[in-house]
Amino acid sequence: MKYFKTSDLARQASLQEKLTESAKAMGGKNYFLHLLEAIQEAQPHPIINKNCKFRYALGSIKWSKPIFKDKLTRLKHLIRISNDGNIYPKKGAKGFKGDLNLLRTLNPIIFKAQPKNTKDGPGFIVQPFDIIDEYTTQINPLFGAVFFSPVYQVKKIMNAK
Repeated sequence: MKYFKTSDLARQASLQEKLTESAKAMGGKNYFLHLLEAIQEAQPHPIINKNCKFRYALGSIKWSKPIFKDKLTRLKHLIRISNDGNIYPKKGAKGFKGDLNLLRTLNPIIFKAQPKNTKDGPGFIVQPFDIIDEYTTQINPLFGAVFFSPVYQVKKIMNAK
């Protein structure tokens, strides 16, 4: 998300399309933004809920495996220090094994967002990472937008022309 302005036009259009599709699947742009605001306001971060569920007024998000606070902290650190978007750890770097274990742990998890009223839409599914090749892994832009990006930034991307 922090590379939206500097990324190529195809990546910008792709992210904008994913956000628009997800908003439609949740019942519209306002419902989707309400989800993002609920995630931002939740304390502690909803992703570390041991029940693997996050409920808010207009729907819920469920995932398949509990995520602990240390994994969330490590993930935020990887996102912050990656210059090119690649969060795959460099061999020999401090914390290499822990970062690699984080990627292995979180990769199979699937997050399912569903609106409360099924008439609003079917919801959407997102995985945390996009694996490019053996040594390149990036945060899924939709996952980053939903769980880590400020709402104003997502609005700006959705409204970009």
